[in-house]
Amino acid sequence: MPTMNTVTISDAMTFMDSWNKLVGFETPEHHKQIMRFLIEVLNNEPHRGLLNAFRHSGKSTVVGIFAACVLYNLPQTRILILSAESGLASRMVSHIKNILENHPLCTDVLPDVKKEWGTHKITIKRPVGIREPSVICQGISGNITGLRSDLIICDDVEVPNTCNTQQKRNNLRERLRELDFILSPRGTMIYIGTPHTQDTIYAV
Repeated sequence: MPTMNTVTISDAMTFMDSWNKLVGFETPEHHKQIMRFLIEVLNNEPHRGLLNAFRHSGKSTVVGIFAACVLYNLPQTRILILSAESGLASRMVSHIKNILENHPLCTDVLPDVKKEWGTHKITIKRPVGIREPSVICQGISGNITGLRSDLIICDDVEVPNTCNTQQKRNNLRERLRELDFILSPRGTMIYIGTPHTQDTIYAV
C-alpha cells in the first residue's frame, strides 16, 4: 500500500460517527478503541494486528466501517476478506457495500457503472490499471491463487469446524501462511475473531 497516504484516527472517527448517526446510533467507547487499534495497525510497522473481543461486541461492525473508510480515503486499496466459510465472508462484503452506498461521504467513490458490485466482490471508482476488485471475499478453502491484496482481513477464520481437531488446526495454519504471498509490500494483515480452542491460532 502506498506510504504517501494514510488514514488518520481523526478521519476514521469522523467517518464512523457519521455512519452511526445516519443509522441512529451513538458510537460506543469500545468501538472507538477498536477503530483506533485498526488505524494504528494500518499506519504503523509491521502492519500486523490481532483483534480478540468478546462475543457480540460489534467488532465485525467496526471492521466493516474501517474497511469502507480505508476505501474512501485510499481508493486504490485492494482488500481481501477471508473467513471460515464464504457465506460469512460475503456478509462482511455486503456490510461494506451498504456503507459505501449510503454513507454521505462516499458518493464520489461509487462507480458510475456497477460491473462488480455483488455479494462476493465490489469495485469502487479508483485509479485505472488495478486488476483486482476493491474488495473480494473467500472462504478459507477457496481459491486465492493469483490474488494480490493491500489489506487482508481474516474475519473469524477459526471456528469449531476449522479447529476441532489437530489436523484441522494444522491445515488452517498452513492455509493462512499462504497469505504472505498474496499481501503486497507494506500491506496490512488483521485477524479478528474469538478463540475456540486452547491451541488457538490466535495464541502469540
